Amino acid sequence: MTREIDLNADLGEGVTDDVGLLGVVTSANVACGYHAGDEATMRMVCEEAVRRGVAVGAQVSYADRANFGRVEMEVDHDVLRDQVAHQVSLLNDAALASGAQVAYLKPHGALYNRVVHDEGQARAVLDGSGRLPVLGLPGAAILRLAEEAGRAVHREGFPDRAYTAQGTLVPRTEPGAVITDAQVIAARAVELAQSGDVESVCVHGDSPGAVASAEAVRRALETAGMSLRGFT
Repeated sequence: MTREIDLNADLGEGVTDDVGLLGVVTSANVACGYHAGDEATMRMVCEEAVRRGVAVGAQVSYADRANFGRVEMEVDHDVLRDQVAHQVSLLNDAALASGAQVAYLKPHGALYNRVVHDEGQARAVLDGSGRLPVLGLPGAAILRLAEEAGRAVHREGFPDRAYTAQGTLVPRTEPGAVITDAQVIAARAVELAQSGDVESVCVHGDSPGAVASAEAVRRALETAGMSLRGFT
């Protein structure tokens, strides 16, 4: 039986070839303006995603463009909830104008790592995002809370990132945290997909070799007998 797997990447951040990535991935995590991106870029990505049959997801972040959303912030529940709601609304406007719809939610950067263990911030993200399905790290608090609320969840793995013994991502500030060899990334993607522990694999879109890595991952997954399909 052919196993299906999703391939997602971060887009609309102004640091890579969005069109190139959209030709490879099946789901696009679109920056909503708080760590990167703007309304024109959101619209362009959504329009191309529609042409390519790629699912559109809201990549929500702390309001921190200066640090690309990669620094933890202490944000009150109601403030973070409203910031998430605003980001989803911005992308939803761009998606609807392009004939698409926002199909899922994925936090970005420091917020992504924070909601793995911080239930307070996880609840704020969930409270600000309606009933959208949630994409996240296996075992994350945000996925557990979403499931308890009856929301769909999807687990993802990162072939281009190193993991700790606890199953969390090694901080980018540590040596070896980010893997750049496309063939190593591709092999790790197949391992993750075959494990059955994830429904999606993510290739980060903020590196110079993002498209090449995504292409290598897709080839490796298809060679291994995987069928690539958006989880939505």
